[in-house]
Amino acid sequence: MRTTSRLFLLSLASAAYSSVVDPLLVQSNDAVSGAQDVRVPIVLGVMSGCPDALLCESVFDHVLARVSAKVDLSLTFIGTPNASEPDFGVTCKHGPLECAGNVQELCAQKYAPFDRWWEFVQCQNFQGRYEVGKPETALKCAKSAQLDWENSGVGACAGLNGDGKAEEGVRLLRENVVVTAKMGIEKSCTVIINGRQVCIRDGSWKQCEGGHEPADFIRQIEEEYSKLNQG
Repeated sequence: MRTTSRLFLLSLASAAYSSVVDPLLVQSNDAVSGAQDVRVPIVLGVMSGCPDALLCESVFDHVLARVSAKVDLSLTFIGTPNASEPDFGVTCKHGPLECAGNVQELCAQKYAPFDRWWEFVQCQNFQGRYEVGKPETALKCAKSAQLDWENSGVGACAGLNGDGKAEEGVRLLRENVVVTAKMGIEKSCTVIINGRQVCIRDGSWKQCEGGHEPADFIRQIEEEYSKLNQG
């Protein structure tokens, strides 16, 4: 990714992930994959209302069906800090509803177990890109994913009414778009595996030297997992 070093990118990705993940969840995943195993960090740089992001996340749903125990996957969001934007302090390419969707997904990522927040994201996507960010979509998908909106912390973070405008969630979004920019991510969807950009979906698949099918990503993840856990 141009001048961004692999090590710096990996550290930023790890920081972005750790800032929104419950440490207890990490421990529980260790129990599944083996206490000594190092999981492969995967970051998807996305915009919640972007058709390329929806397609990319659908591909990774198939990837996770095979290698979920070997990865730490997180979403990081593209946006532009804008102090004059009244609700979010961020301008989102596809409008304020996308900002709300970003907040909802960041809050779910922070407070819900992985399988719950990922199902929540997939449900949002299934409703269609123009429905992502709407309060009724968020509440419907929380129920579908068996995500306790009121008591898990997600609702308090994103807004109990589902509007994505609660203080904590807005702060998370403002912080997150800065991290995304520092990582050099500009296109939704940008796929980073173990600190290295491996593919971009931007109207079409681009810069995907290792391929862009689920099997291609699975292969790359398996290779990185072996490197991280050799010996």
